[in-house]
Amino acid sequence: MQTVAASEYFKIQHQGVERYALVRAPASLVGTEKLPLVLVLHGGGGNAENIERMTGFTALAQRERFIVVYPEGRGRFDHKLLTWNAGHCCGPAMQQRSDDVGFIRALLLALKTQYPIDAQRVYVTGISNGGMMAHRLGFELADDITAIAPVVATLFGDERLPATPVSALIINGMQDQSVPFDGGAPGGRFPDAWDGTPALPAMAQAEFWAKANACAATVNVSNTPLFQHGRYACPPDVSLQFYFVRELGHAWPGGRKGSWRGDEPGQALDATTVIWTFFEPLRR
Repeated sequence: MQTVAASEYFKIQHQGVERYALVRAPASLVGTEKLPLVLVLHGGGGNAENIERMTGFTALAQRERFIVVYPEGRGRFDHKLLTWNAGHCCGPAMQQRSDDVGFIRALLLALKTQYPIDAQRVYVTGISNGGMMAHRLGFELADDITAIAPVVATLFGDERLPATPVSALIINGMQDQSVPFDGGAPGGRFPDAWDGTPALPAMAQAEFWAKANACAATVNVSNTPLFQHGRYACPPDVSLQFYFVRELGHAWPGGRKGSWRGDEPGQALDATTVIWTFFEPLRR
């Protein structure tokens, strides 16, 4: 039986800056066992511990036996008020043009030297600014990432198609005032954290990935009182779905509030379980 660190702040140097990621891994592995990896990206102003609490991914990872890693963005302080450079959002990371794609690429390489990661099963999810970053990683690191699941995120219309298919699950709140469901100018507490480029409607995310993955242009949508669930017909080994939650604002569905002033997550959907159920069968 091989033993690995169950929990640690993993630190690497990238472009002369110390970058961090909180790693939660099973304490023991059998033989040459390889485990899936899920990266979970915090929202703007958050950090690793904040998104860990919001999502509950660590408890799920222990039950389902996968490695979950919570990378941290950039900010003026270590482990506080951090953001990601997702292109048009957000905050210091965007303003300083932080090479967050390069950081995640370097992080993946470093993690694979220390942990028994199945390279065919590398997944990325994130909320808000972290969800936007999940999109960016999907089209810029398509050779390394199997699937993404952006939550209450958006696209802006100038994204480039990935070199290879990447499965995607899109989750948005239809009452979101921070990342407007119908598109337009950002709202919420920190609209100035964006560069002013209007957000596209939530549906544009699914349409982008349908084109990127050569899926059917039309989508099969089932409606319930709680959400709309869309599923595309795609080539083998690729999946594209969305959940648009009717009463959800800017929050992680079924999780915990990011702060006392944050929107209520509600119980219409358990996003963490839904995302893992989507990720689990997918391979590169």
